[in-house]
Amino acid sequence: MDVKTHDVPGTAAFFSAVLGWRFAVDESDWRRAIKIFADGHQIGGVSDLGSPLYPPGTPAHIAYYLAVDDIEARTEAATAAGAQLVLAPFDAGDQGRIATLIDPVGAAFSLWQTRPANRWSPSARAPQRMVLACPRPAQARRFYRDVLGTVPSFADFVPTHGAEEPEPRWELVVAVDDPDAVAARVHGLGHEMAHGPDHVGGQRLTSPDGLTFHIRAAAS
Repeated sequence: MDVKTHDVPGTAAFFSAVLGWRFAVDESDWRRAIKIFADGHQIGGVSDLGSPLYPPGTPAHIAYYLAVDDIEARTEAATAAGAQLVLAPFDAGDQGRIATLIDPVGAAFSLWQTRPANRWSPSARAPQRMVLACPRPAQARRFYRDVLGTVPSFADFVPTHGAEEPEPRWELVVAVDDPDAVAARVHGLGHEMAHGPDHVGGQRLTSPDGLTFHIRAAAS
């Protein structure tokens, strides 16, 4: 996953204080990319939405990268199934090839083809799952099944109801030992519950930059 934010230092400080994540510059990377670690595992990176790569006004969000075997074929299958192509497959340095699309219900996602050595072995807790709340969850589920050949095992597709729901986008689910303590730390930093319901049996919170995420109790 890639945390895309307008406030890199503020976002790093927030998630470090609330979830205990560690943010570090990769000194071996010429881009000096910021990477995120949890429980000793690399779980993602951080991108600055102030970069000219991003259109002005792009909201903070978490972008997920789904590993595929043949990015050209999977991208073609996605567009044939109704996805909108945002970035055609391109080489991302030595990390592999990446494409970005918007699925038929309106949520952005990326495909990533890389060598097995470049794939991460994430913590079991972060991200624990990814959830897409949208008006047509069955359609979304079929889309990813048809494009990928299987439904992502850590993905949930849930229905939304009412005008208060945000635009469809993939959101992060994190397992924590004490959800109430995490929520209290969020409130102690001056932030409240995110607008809209939680869909995964936990609590839905928001970061200073408007990133929404879900916390729920870790399995004992």
